[in-house]
Amino acid sequence: MVVISDELRGRIRRLFFGEHWKVGTIAEQLGVHHETVRRAIDTDRLVARGQARPSDLDPYIDFIRETLEQHPKLTGTRLHEMVRLRGYRGSVVQLRRRIRQLGLRPTPKSEAFFRLTTLPGEQAQVDWAHFGMIPVGLYERPLFAFVMVLSWSRAVHAYFSLDQTMPSVMRGHVDAFNAFRGVARQILYDNMKTVVLERIGDAIRFHPRFLELAAHYLFQAYPCRPGRGNEKGRVERKIRDLRTSFFAGRRFAHLDDLRRQFNKWRDEVAYRRPCPEDPRRTVGEALEFERTKLLRLPEKPIDTEEVRTVVAKKQPYVSFDTNQYSIPHDLVGEPLTLAASETHVRILRGDAQVACHQRSWLKHAVVEDPSHIEALLQFKRKARTLKGRERLLTELPQAAPLLEALAQRNEPLGPHTAALLKLLDTYGEDILANAIQQALERDTPGAPSVAYIVERNIDPRDPVPRPLSLLHRPQVDELRIKNHRLEDYDDLVCDDES
Repeated sequence: MVVISDELRGRIRRLFFGEHWKVGTIAEQLGVHHETVRRAIDTDRLVARGQARPSDLDPYIDFIRETLEQHPKLTGTRLHEMVRLRGYRGSVVQLRRRIRQLGLRPTPKSEAFFRLTTLPGEQAQVDWAHFGMIPVGLYERPLFAFVMVLSWSRAVHAYFSLDQTMPSVMRGHVDAFNAFRGVARQILYDNMKTVVLERIGDAIRFHPRFLELAAHYLFQAYPCRPGRGNEKGRVERKIRDLRTSFFAGRRFAHLDDLRRQFNKWRDEVAYRRPCPEDPRRTVGEALEFERTKLLRLPEKPIDTEEVRTVVAKKQPYVSFDTNQYSIPHDLVGEPLTLAASETHVRILRGDAQVACHQRSWLKHAVVEDPSHIEALLQFKRKARTLKGRERLLTELPQAAPLLEALAQRNEPLGPHTAALLKLLDTYGEDILANAIQQALERDTPGAPSVAYIVERNIDPRDPVPRPLSLLHRPQVDELRIKNHRLEDYDDLVCDDES
């Protein structure tokens, strides 16, 4: 706090109270800080030494002191309400100022902590950090960073991810271990749900998948005590450094681009800083030394895929992370296994892989294998052909020799079946059966020959229905009407006349 002379204080007070200058104007003209001006014009400070200026709060000071001794965290608003009920008419601002001046509120004592020291390769600290939202397609997804710091060298690695699921936790560990080229013997965690499922005091139940990770890489996990964030202060400071030194104002095209930019910043900025444990070395040089003390990486990395059982109900698609992935149509309704990595989604039937797609990080996307759709289309076409052939042979058994003759000539049966069904719907069973017999006798099997014979045999004077040209409508295409014999209608009329 700057101490000013009585002469300068008097000049400031004259300009403020006598000339009514503003605080900023006085500070600019006299070359002093505006807080110095405010302290000079504060009337509470202009009391004679050893004297206290009378205040409306004086009758209530003892009551306020006793109340704060019993309830140290009582707010100024509540105290103001209590003294108002006892006759005080001043403002809450004046009450708070007086409490500060007299030191009536007890100052909480700061807890002292030991300085944490570790040996090279002994400990790492881990935590998640949230970096806002990023656009992915038409939607936004949260951006997280899995941050690991080696406690001795202060080497840092961040794995940016779009979620905090257990597979992402495992990928973050594997990515950091590969970057450090080793594993610390102890790793300190917050009590995140992907690590600690339950905790009562020192009794901890770890996540089973996390225990597999720890057993594979041979490290020991140490969750911090609840409310003891200071125990992992080194990773907290690195996260703060990431926010201010790396992420602030940075542009990136996609997640892989952000990861590449971090690796460059880590090698060119973070690793060139002095190591706090050994200022003679940079962080990068300290990391090279600490690597000799880390546990060696296993020969094979742990599998970090997310595995779950899926079933396609009606359509040949399985759901994962709000998206749909195609499968072969003949596996609909069958339990399958979905294994999702960061880049691919595999669908397994037992041990056999039946589909593999590139993973989509969009929302509500449909990812298809063209071969799956083509196979389904061919199956549907074949099913329609078989269904039509079954109907043709059921209603017109005389068509069987014609279809057999076409098969012997290696002719496609589908188009012929469809054409014969149209002739059947138009002219009826008797006319079509007669035409098929004539076509077989002439050794000209086929729908075009049968249609020609039908047209030639029809007498224009006969009341035979002709094909109608209708607009293409699904309801009409699926409509099936069986023509009845005209003699049946004559019988009905005769019965009515009799």
